[in-house]
Order: sequence, then structure tokens, then C-alpha cells
Amino acid sequence: MRHQTVVLAPQAPARWSVVPARHGRLRTLTIVLLSVVLLLVAIGVLMVQSASQVVAISAGRHPLEGVLRQGAFAALGIALMLGISRVPTAVLRRGSWALLLLGFSLQVLVYSPLGYEAGGNRNWLRLGPISMQPAEFMKFVLLVWVSAVLATKARLLDRWAHVVIPILPVVAASMFINILGGDLGTLVILAALVFGCLCFSRVRGRILAGIAGVAALGIAAMTLTKPNRVVRIMHFFEVDCLADAEHAYAGCWQTLNGFWALANGGVLGVGVGNSTAKWHWLPEAENDFVFAILGEELGFVGAMMVIVAFGVLAVVLMALMAYCDTPFARSVLGGLTAWISAQMIANISVVLGFIPVLGVPLPFISAGGTSLLSLLMAVGVALACVREAALAADACAPAGLR
Repeated sequence: MRHQTVVLAPQAPARWSVVPARHGRLRTLTIVLLSVVLLLVAIGVLMVQSASQVVAISAGRHPLEGVLRQGAFAALGIALMLGISRVPTAVLRRGSWALLLLGFSLQVLVYSPLGYEAGGNRNWLRLGPISMQPAEFMKFVLLVWVSAVLATKARLLDRWAHVVIPILPVVAASMFINILGGDLGTLVILAALVFGCLCFSRVRGRILAGIAGVAALGIAAMTLTKPNRVVRIMHFFEVDCLADAEHAYAGCWQTLNGFWALANGGVLGVGVGNSTAKWHWLPEAENDFVFAILGEELGFVGAMMVIVAFGVLAVVLMALMAYCDTPFARSVLGGLTAWISAQMIANISVVLGFIPVLGVPLPFISAGGTSLLSLLMAVGVALACVREAALAADACAPAGLR
């Protein structure tokens, strides 16, 4: 008998892209995730330019300052997102402690001569020509660090001591630094982020309830330490801005102009660039109240489309947990969902007058480089988890389906 030997050419390793190569639900979810994030970033660049143009011109600055600044941060953030998506999650976990040290160092520097106060909060840092908010960067830091700790302790999370230590003391220290600077809004979002990480890491319900109770008491106590926060909260409950005309030029000015901007937008809006509220009527038009400008220029339809986009983003992140089932990935995806959702709800609730003014930016849309970069880097970590899930699925798939 004649024997033939067949030599197969070595298969070239598949080049990885940000979207899983194999068709399936994981690929579809990743495409939707990227599409929604990029759509929100694009809307943010457009709205920041529109909301800030009048102020920039009146101050003698470049009329396209908004799109140039926010667009530059968006481009850098997208590059960082794609770069982080290629980093193995094991590397991210190992570097989480160094990242935590960097985050705390930047937070403490706010109280050095490099720090300065803006909007009544001392949470800004100037490093040469660069200004940043360490509290916004700390959201990204805690997302990665808490997820790394929970992944290491995955088998021990049925014991309260292993859930509490070292997470709660570290998170409390970061919150305390924020509250010293008067930043209550960031404190609430950090609490939601960490709670999301714990909840989706399958920590027992009674432990979660205890942590939530302690967090609520801590936030209440920290809130009462600042007289201006107490005044703001009392004003919210005691004054009806729509009926009490004597407060129209004081504590109700920002809220009323936000209402009027939304009302002026109607169903379809007045058109991009045609807002009247941004003509020095609405304070923080490009930052905390950018949703009011968005509602005025894009109308009820445009505002609802943005809210739906955030809803789709939350659903997609939670759906990805079915495929990214490692402890680190579950915590990252759960914490990121809680972070974005809580921040979006808080921002829009402030604009609609449902809660007191907190100073929380609208994710991906409000002006602010540190906030946008932190969110896009966090999405990059989520994409790194998706990449490893896709590689694991490819390794388990039959050869003919790869």
C-alpha cells in the first residue's frame, strides 16, 4: 500500500479587531455597544459646540472652541478605549493597585496649590496647561480596582468580612476626599458604581442591604457637614420655583431657565444652534444643564431619543454578562451599567427639577475632558472583557465553525 502524507499549511493567527470576528449575538451586542457610545459622543460634541459658542464669542475666544476642545477629548478617549480593549484583563487586574495609588494621589493634590475651586467645589487640578477633575478619573479607577478585588475574592464573597475589607474603607476614603471639596454629586455616583459591582458579583442580599444602609447613613452625615448643601436641599423642598416669583433671580434662576429652555423646544425643537437659553440665561449650559439645551434645540423627540440610547446601552451591557461570565467581567459590566445609568438619571432629574442640583455631568455629552476620557476608558475595559469572551468561545467552537 502506498502511504501519502498530507502537510497542512499552518493557519495564520486571526487578527483581532474591536468587534468579535465570528458572527453571533456577542458580535451583534458589541456592534450595538460601540454604535450607541459613538453616537452619544457625537451628540455631545455637537451640543457642547452649540451651547458654548455664544459664551466663547462674547469672551473673545474662538467660536469653534467647543467642538475643537470636546472633539479633541473625544478623539483621545476613543483612542484610549481601543487601546485598553487590547489589554488582557489579567494585566488590568495586576495594575489596579498602582492605578488606585495614582487616583488617590491626584485626589489629594486638589488640596495643594495645584488645586483650585470652580462652581463652589474644590475638585479641580491644574497641571501646567492641563486641568482635570481627579474625582471623575477616580470613577474609572474604582471600577477597575473594585472589580479586581472582587475577582480575587470570588469564592469568599458569601462572608461579609471579605466583601467589606478592603473595599469599603478605600471607597469611604475616596468619598471623604470628595466631600471635603463639596462634591456631593460624585459621591452619590461612586456609591452607585461600587454597589453595581457588588450586586452583579453575586454578593448575598443581606450583605448588600447592610452595605446600602451604611452608605446611606454615611452620605447623609457627609451632606450635613456642609452648610451650603443643607441650604440647597432645604430650598428645594421649601420653595416652589414655578410659583414663588421672589426666588426667580436667586436660587431658582438656573432651574427656571432650564424649564423654559425645554418648554421652548416643543416637540421637534428650534433647531441646532438656535437655542435662546444659551445666550447667558442658563448657567452651566454646556455642562450640568446641557440636556436643557439639547431639549430646546432637538425637542421632545430628540431628548427622548437620547434617553432611549442610554436605555439601550444599559440593556446591552447587561446582556453581555451572559457571555462575559468571569468574576472580573461581571463586576466591570455591572459597575459600568450602574455608573452610566445613575449619572444619566441624576443629571436629567436635576434638569427636570425632580431632585436638588448636584453638579453631575450627563455621560458622554456634557463638556469635560476628564469625565469623557474616564467613561471611554471604562468602555475599553468592558471591550477587553468581550474580547477575552470571544477568544474563549472561538477556542471551544468546533474547527469548522471558527
